[in-house]
Amino acid sequence: MRRAAVAALALAPLLGVGGFMVWKARAVARELVDPPFYHPQPLARVAATYAELAAGSPGDPGGTWSSEEVEGLQLWRLRRRTPAPGVVLLLHGFGDDRWGTSPALRWFPGLDAAIFTYLRRDDALRAGGAAPPITFGVREAENVVRIVHRLEAEGTPRSRILLMGRSLGASVGLMALADLEREGRGPLGGFIWEGAPASSRDFAERLVRGPQDRWWHVLAPPIGALAAAWAGRMGGYRPSDTDLLQKVGTLRFRTPGLCFLATQDRLAPPPVQRALAAHFQTLRLVAVPTWHLHCADVLGPAYATDIAEAVQAWIPAP
Repeated sequence: MRRAAVAALALAPLLGVGGFMVWKARAVARELVDPPFYHPQPLARVAATYAELAAGSPGDPGGTWSSEEVEGLQLWRLRRRTPAPGVVLLLHGFGDDRWGTSPALRWFPGLDAAIFTYLRRDDALRAGGAAPPITFGVREAENVVRIVHRLEAEGTPRSRILLMGRSLGASVGLMALADLEREGRGPLGGFIWEGAPASSRDFAERLVRGPQDRWWHVLAPPIGALAAAWAGRMGGYRPSDTDLLQKVGTLRFRTPGLCFLATQDRLAPPPVQRALAAHFQTLRLVAVPTWHLHCADVLGPAYATDIAEAVQAWIPAP
């Protein structure tokens, strides 16, 4: 009896640590497949935002919105008032949707724009149904490829289609770009990205770490690995398929790129961004001393200027 009591006391700390790791991994896994902070906006608010974007603003001509069904997805298009030389496909980030990323089209006043929500999650949630799980780029990238094929079928050459993604949108864009270039049908017009998470496992570990390291973060790697595996089972995908460097492999992108690199980013490691940038034959890298998704805040008007110069070089106006 006494030995059993001593053994129980000795095991208590280990059981406590193990219980904490399972609890934390479960919470992070749920966040990976269904961000708790994401709530689709009321359609009235979405319509008001689209009306504002259609009306235009100083430096932006606005345009006309329309939508169409693309193999189970809803694609929204903004066509400018005068013929545009190309179209930018805006890819939303983690815990966002087409409404949240649509204002970014103001950075592309000379191009038509296209947006959609991956897996149509916003519509599912508004309808009160079960939301498709986020797959950290696996199924989302397939959606992007499908939309690019539709734009091509409607008459927009691949060389005049530009992708922009930030955070998970950047990861999705890189995965889709790898698939598109491997088709052997030529490069896209360009790719602009900022803060691409390296993989679901790496992102999970960084969610555990949070804004600053603490002594117990020695547990972050195993918790992140467990959370990623758990999320993969819930979402029906393999965590290894979300690894960007593994996805790109030895591919050398012919599509030109512009990378905004936040040098203090704790969610999208700068060394991985630089490694990904090295896969582009033509790329401009803008390093900014800030954290995740704050490059535009720090650069101010220079952010839009960098984008405008890239677009003019890649898809010049007639």
